[in-house]
Amino acid sequence: MRKLALSDEILLKVDKAARYIGGEINSVMKDKNKVEIRFAFCFPDVYEIGMSNLGMMILYNMFNQREDVWCERLFSPWPDLDKVMREQHIPLFALESQEPIKDFDFLGITLGYEMCYTNILQVLDLSGIPLKSADRGEEFPIVIGGGACAYNPEPLAEFFDLFYIGEGETVYDALFDAYKANKKAGGSRRDFLKAAARIPGIYVPSLYEVTYKEDGTIASFRPTEEGVPTKVQKQLIVDMEDEYRAVEAPVVPHIKATQDRVTLEIQRGCIRGCRFCQAGMIYRPTRERDVETLKESARIMLKNTGHEEISLSSLSSSDYSHLKELVNFLIEEFQGKAINISLPSLRIDAFALDVMSKVQDVKKSSLTFAPEAGSQRLRNVINKGLTEEDILHGAGEAFKGGWNQVKLYFMLGLPTETEDDMKGIAHLAQKIAETYYEVVPKEQRKGKVQINVSTSFFVPKPFTPFQWAPMYTEQDFVEKAKVVKNEVRAQLNQRSIRYNWHEPDVTALEGFLARGDRRCGDVILKAYEKGALYDAWTENFDYDIWKEAMAEGGVDMTFYTLRERSLDEILPWDFIDTGVSRKFLEREWQRAKEGVVTENCRQKCSACGAMKYKGGVCLEGKN
Repeated sequence: MRKLALSDEILLKVDKAARYIGGEINSVMKDKNKVEIRFAFCFPDVYEIGMSNLGMMILYNMFNQREDVWCERLFSPWPDLDKVMREQHIPLFALESQEPIKDFDFLGITLGYEMCYTNILQVLDLSGIPLKSADRGEEFPIVIGGGACAYNPEPLAEFFDLFYIGEGETVYDALFDAYKANKKAGGSRRDFLKAAARIPGIYVPSLYEVTYKEDGTIASFRPTEEGVPTKVQKQLIVDMEDEYRAVEAPVVPHIKATQDRVTLEIQRGCIRGCRFCQAGMIYRPTRERDVETLKESARIMLKNTGHEEISLSSLSSSDYSHLKELVNFLIEEFQGKAINISLPSLRIDAFALDVMSKVQDVKKSSLTFAPEAGSQRLRNVINKGLTEEDILHGAGEAFKGGWNQVKLYFMLGLPTETEDDMKGIAHLAQKIAETYYEVVPKEQRKGKVQINVSTSFFVPKPFTPFQWAPMYTEQDFVEKAKVVKNEVRAQLNQRSIRYNWHEPDVTALEGFLARGDRRCGDVILKAYEKGALYDAWTENFDYDIWKEAMAEGGVDMTFYTLRERSLDEILPWDFIDTGVSRKFLEREWQRAKEGVVTENCRQKCSACGAMKYKGGVCLEGKN
């Protein structure tokens, strides 16, 4: 029987003790003496959020299918337990075995969003692992990072031994085999890192050197060892049938997770090409899963978990070519079993009324759409591919289908934005509210329409056409939100429209971390040492800590946020090849300035470069 790492006394004192005890349904237990590699997989946030992460589910399942690997999970301890662990010198542990992380071979950390960076240092610190890679001896785990933020790993470069660029199914087996071979040969930690750097998709920061110009921009970025590639090539699976590692029995959390449901991944990538969207660029090309395989996966996962909801996951669910067939199957298959079907990432222009109505019959909820910009001009700039007619028609169909609550997501601070574009957010919300009263007869209305408008502030992300764009100051963001707020108040249906906006200081910091270089690592370290933790949580975020860290480190945040990059500048992430060419991104940046729309991948190939992977939408109809 397992011995818990935390005593009953501690578990009774901390909030949600179930976060730390493991033993969940479908968690994997192995004999540690019968495996060759122990892998600790960390999501650097609270348990409830990490347990909802699809990437973690897939890799946990995949690693544990190997007889020689035991993959266990860990999450960031909440501040109450963090305090106790430090006071009582309790090392951070994995949920399955309850054993210290420092005894493992690998510590893998998934990098989903920039505001978790100080949590990464917390995990290393509580594990007793030196924070900087250069300070780790042979006895410590290899620390590896992956996920969306690994596409600009430079702010975290000194804290990680290596990064995996791409989708995890591709070369982890090669990495594990290289580790075993190096161990058998009596090789050192550095020997393994040099061998790993030669595996496609693996980036080892310590084997590269960066120099800077007097103006602070990068002068050069090059490998320091022979045989280490100058470009790290993104890895992905092309065949979503033969190479995809489907999860049949995901771990069922002890407590309610953020997304307490079965997640069924229906496709990867996106055909749309929104110019602000990093995921839409780095996960190209779009690759669909077979609908019959998905039907069987749905049956198996619902049976193995007992969940009462299934979410069809992708960047743009409406673009999955068999969506109607899949949804109709799920409704018929689980009729009478109170299984709710969640359809995130829907496009308002591609929404089928019959599908909407059938889903609503199971469980009523509000609908979420993301026009992103209030005016047609700005929607063209960002290449959203939506007209106002599309939006109003889609909303009208939704209202006729029985909905009376709609969530609308927009961004403020987009390139070329004007005051008219900002006011257009309120005007569009007003028109949608009017549409409800126009299309739904009075006797059929289920109360008043409710339009919930949310605005986030634009952050230019690496590998998007907007990666060269400047950001605005926090005060600028506040003023922009006020413009929208005042315009909402001026609308006839103002009582039906609610408006809220994201925190501008968090956005500014996100921009700094998203586009930072290696020099930003010292700021992250100083902020952590000053108490920064759980920065993604409003109640814990302290912007003053970060300002102090930047002042002490002599780092000017505006160099990374407010400055427009020139096209000939070496960007910190330029050494990564995502398949989408820089030439394409430059062309899209210019088209954005001209307000020219680029067709989606199914309408016309835009020669982005992703065809080099020889799969997915790039080859549809071309055989």
